[in-house]
Amino acid sequence: MRNGDQNDIFNHIPLMRPWLDETEWQALKEVILSGWVSQGPKTAEFERALASFTGAGFGVATNSCTSAIHLAFLTQGIRPGDEIIVPVFTCMADANAVLMAGAVPVFADIDERTFNIDPECAESMITHRTRGLLIVDQIGLPADLDSLTAVARKHDLIVVDDAATSLGARYRGKPLGGHGLVTTFSFHPRKMITTGEGGMMLTDSEEIAEKARIYRSAGASVSDFERHRAKGMILQQYDVAGFNYRMTDIQAAIGLIQFGKLEEMVRIRNEQARYYTESLGSMDELECPHVPDYAESCFSSYLVKIRKGCPVTPSGVIRVMSEKGISCRFGIMPLHREPYFRGRNLPDTLYPVCCDVASRSFFIPIFPGLKSGEMKTVVSVLKSVFKRSF
Repeated sequence: MRNGDQNDIFNHIPLMRPWLDETEWQALKEVILSGWVSQGPKTAEFERALASFTGAGFGVATNSCTSAIHLAFLTQGIRPGDEIIVPVFTCMADANAVLMAGAVPVFADIDERTFNIDPECAESMITHRTRGLLIVDQIGLPADLDSLTAVARKHDLIVVDDAATSLGARYRGKPLGGHGLVTTFSFHPRKMITTGEGGMMLTDSEEIAEKARIYRSAGASVSDFERHRAKGMILQQYDVAGFNYRMTDIQAAIGLIQFGKLEEMVRIRNEQARYYTESLGSMDELECPHVPDYAESCFSSYLVKIRKGCPVTPSGVIRVMSEKGISCRFGIMPLHREPYFRGRNLPDTLYPVCCDVASRSFFIPIFPGLKSGEMKTVVSVLKSVFKRSF
């Protein structure tokens, strides 16, 4: 990498930066020197830690949240050709997991204030082929779980709660993952805690957890670590065709240190969100994130909406912010517009709320380590963008 390229990466205010330090480095050293670096005791410890924190019965660590969602559907009986209701305002990984299970993603519109799937819209998309519902707790904010699970019970649907961005968020006072739903988390660097890449499925069902452990390890009846402890006396069997979805102990060691920081991360992010809301909330041109009474957001992201009628566009904001050394991003793009789904003839009129929100929203920086002076700069430059437009 040239020095100029490196400066371009580091000499600006990023959208997000992982909170990593010497403690993660020391944890890596311990695992590396132990001689056991693949899935093993650290992975199991990480699984127990997250299950205990959320109140779930069992954790199954994976190499990504996408694979965790795939296993969540597979272990609950989703089969090829089944339809799964998915919010249209989410990342392609959610649709990918449905497609990996052989199922068909059917998109539903969102609530314009929470950016989460609208329960009434989700119910309106149900057909005789619908077998499941994928809830997504978007940008750190829990979805309306009560209403959505009521829809699922009414229509006998399998439910998966994708809380990829929302570890540490709470629904009615209880952490996501502890509400009796099969729930998944992501440990990508832009999420609440990171293992570089990685994910986890939480469940109260021992049967689902055991099936997921088998599927994630190529279908093997016992894990590598169990065979190692038995000193070669156990021979694995393969009753099903599985996948290589395992998390390594190297990743889990980082995850355990990161998890120890989670409470402080949530506190800091909420303080930063309050500052942004207090600083930007009085602007006629902007709408700050809404948090319903039932939810406690972890603010993994801070998504701002430009009010209707304002001539400023997200692309204009992002361009000026970039020129001033501040990284912002466009809001979540509607999935039905992706080239992959172009042949399904899904017009924007099916998803008016999502299309409207996407056209007016953008992310601004928020993460532990973001200095107060940097936040003031973000606010100051953002206000100047709107002032110059009138």
